[in-house]
Parts: sequence; structure tokens; C-alpha cells
Amino acid sequence: MKKKVAVVILNWNGAALLQRFLPSVCAHTPAHLADIVVADNGSTDNSVELLTREFPQVLLLPFPRNYGFAEGYNQALDELDYEYAVLLNSDVEVTAHWLEPLLEFVESHPDVAACQPKIRSLREPEKFEYAGAAGGFIDRYGYPFCRGRLFGTLETDCGQYDDPLDIFWASGAALFVRTAVYREVGGLDPGFFAHMEEIDLCWRIHLAGYRIAVVPQSRVHHQGGASLDAANPQKTYLNFRNNLLMLHKNLPRQEGKKVLFIRRLYDTLAFARFVALGQIPHARAILKAHNDFRKMRKQYTRHPQENLLNTFPEARRNITMEYFLKGKKKF
Repeated sequence: MKKKVAVVILNWNGAALLQRFLPSVCAHTPAHLADIVVADNGSTDNSVELLTREFPQVLLLPFPRNYGFAEGYNQALDELDYEYAVLLNSDVEVTAHWLEPLLEFVESHPDVAACQPKIRSLREPEKFEYAGAAGGFIDRYGYPFCRGRLFGTLETDCGQYDDPLDIFWASGAALFVRTAVYREVGGLDPGFFAHMEEIDLCWRIHLAGYRIAVVPQSRVHHQGGASLDAANPQKTYLNFRNNLLMLHKNLPRQEGKKVLFIRRLYDTLAFARFVALGQIPHARAILKAHNDFRKMRKQYTRHPQENLLNTFPEARRNITMEYFLKGKKKF
């Protein structure tokens, strides 16, 4: 009988992560429901040898080079033929019965195209994890935040967000998606390479008329920072550049211009803050992000007619003002 789900882990020189985290995925993923697939982005370490030797039950998709996060997953889903896929980071530890609630929820809600589990921190297991927590939103100027996480402040999980809920974006750390819809909307944007690409994808899924949800009855733990640590200026660059690209792509043209104008002002404040803190490489990363955005935006000439942010109450918030001026630290 054909299995419904492919749990796809993208790997690049991550043998140590595979050795640490893959055992939990193998132990807690029901073999009758899903295949576990590692898509290897042209690793030069011993990843492939490790998989062949220690994880023979895992399917291996070897790529000739590093396609990056976005295109790597696109390549993998092009080659796989499953009704559903889970895009699972290589530094995620899953728990018992993590997959079943996600599958059951999507199967019982045909208009839901994607969902995510509750994501808690591996380092501090009682707290939510930065990349997704209990479901993602963005504010009126494109700043992402989550139930359980505003900027760098993480809430302790006391069961306060245990209800399934429609969300704006599901985390790329553990993204359950209908593969047909993934292909319909064009998959992850390879121009992003990494960071914010799942929010851009979810925006397009919404524009195509589907819902996205968080299903907290499923729980995973994410280490975070496995590819790029928050202290790395390259992460600052990708986050700022890709956020601008996402707004430019997915907002109606005129409204997008207004939002991007204000967003640039906020980015100028972020630049000044990095300078004041002596974090000059991060300040330079913001300048580079804006310069490259100006070049890359010419690639995106089609814009939607509808401003989806107007349909999400949480997207009317101004998280920057709430957090830094009003001291609001919880969702």
C-alpha cells in the first residue's frame, strides 16, 4: 500500500546532526504512514556514508551540489510522489505520535493546505522555540512573530496555546504541506536561498485560497541555529533582504510601496542600533540587504490584487512599537 507522507530532511554536511536527531525521527514516525527521506545537498562530509551504514531504512536523494534550503526542497519534492510532505529540519527531535495529529487534521480539513506542530526549544524544553513556536503571524510591516515568541522573547509553554488555530505562516522547521498545493503555488522561492522562504510560501498558499493551521497536539523540539547562528551577519543579511522581497512580491503594488517605505525607516533604526552597539558587521549586512533588494525586486513584476494582511487581525498590529516602546513581551 502506497504511503501518504514523505518526511523530508534536507542535509548539507550535517552528519553530526543526522546522527543525533535522525534516531528520534525513525523511532517515532509510523512506518505504515510515512517514508523518511534525506535529500543531500552535495555534502562533502561523511553524511552519505553514515546514512547508508546506520540508517538503511531511510531513503536517500543525493544531489550533485548545494542548492540551498529553498531549491533543495523544491528538487526533492519534484522527485517524490507522495500526497503530503513534511519539510523537517535536520536539527529537530520529534516526540511520540508527532505525525498522526498533523495528518488527521489536514485530512479532516480539506481547505487546509499546510500546518505545523507546536515547536519547543531543545535547549530549554519548557519554552517555545524561536522558529515557529505555536504558530506564526506577521505584523503590518512584515515583522514575523509567533504565539509564544515576540522578537527574541520566548514564553514558557504552560498549555496556553494548545488550541488548533488558523495562522499566517507555518514554520519551515517542521512544515506539513499538501504536495499538490506546494507545486501549484510554485514551491519555495529559490531566490531567497534561506530564511523567510516559508513565510513567502505560506503567503502564496493563502493567496491561492487555502488555510494554514497550527496543530499543538503534535510536538517537536528544535535546536535552532544549525545552519546559521543568530550572531552571524549573513543571517542578518538574509532576514532583512528576504523580508523586503516578501513584502514586495506579495502586496498589491501601491500598498506595497507604502509599507516598504515605512519598513525602510524601521530598518534604518535597526542599522543605527547595530552601530550604537558596535556590531558593525550586522549594520553592514543591513546595507547590503537593501542594496541587493533593489536589484532583485526587478525579477518580481506580478503582484496580487488583494492585501491579505487586511484579512488577519494579528497583521494589523505593530509589533515593533508594542515590544520596544510599550514593553509587551507576550503574544
